[in-house]
Amino acid sequence: MTILFYELVGRDTSRPFSPHCWKIAMALAHKGLDRSSLPTRFLDVPRVEGGISKTVPVIRDGDRVVADSFAIGLYLDEAYPERPTLFAGDGGKAMARFIERWSQLTVHPYVTTAALLDIHAMQDDENAAYFRSSREQRFGKPLEAVTAARDAGLASFRAALEPLRSMLGYQPFIGGASPLYADYIVFGALQWARITSPYRLLDDSDIVAQWFERCLDLYDGLGRTVEAAAAAQGFGNRQ
Repeated sequence: MTILFYELVGRDTSRPFSPHCWKIAMALAHKGLDRSSLPTRFLDVPRVEGGISKTVPVIRDGDRVVADSFAIGLYLDEAYPERPTLFAGDGGKAMARFIERWSQLTVHPYVTTAALLDIHAMQDDENAAYFRSSREQRFGKPLEAVTAARDAGLASFRAALEPLRSMLGYQPFIGGASPLYADYIVFGALQWARITSPYRLLDDSDIVAQWFERCLDLYDGLGRTVEAAAAAQGFGNRQ
């Protein structure tokens, strides 16, 4: 059975960009499950599956509808235990919870700073107006003022990745010898940056950038099916 997968897009429906949706795209590929993607813009989300969630991803698997990326990952492992595991047991689930909080507190804020105006530019007029209004209310300042801080924050962002950098000195993936859901959490955040903005977050020599390249190559290059925002900038832009 094909799983219906609602994923966030802008004006161009061929460029899904949400970090949380990319977690699930990779998780579905990891499990070897067929999916049918349903491109969803910001203003479409309240109509998804009767308004089950304020955000995507959302999946429908037969009669079962699941929202929230972490809940979807857990569901996929429970519903399809005969397929490759996303968590490798309770310890892997606990690790993934930690990685998710670390990513959302460390990676997401800086990607937001770096890419906010670029994400706005990806929307059609109606969704761009919604995006600007909702984000400026959230940040208490114009989008331009948020993004103006990205150069000043770049060195601190790169330094904050040192725990991940150190881990990847011992093993090729966060999950160990092969990727687990924890990898897809951080991958989703960096893929979000890669697709939405030409701003260069990492040097190609960075071990984190090299891990990201390995993730882009997974599942017949699934991550590369959407081109980077600017192919000349490096960091995950090899097609």
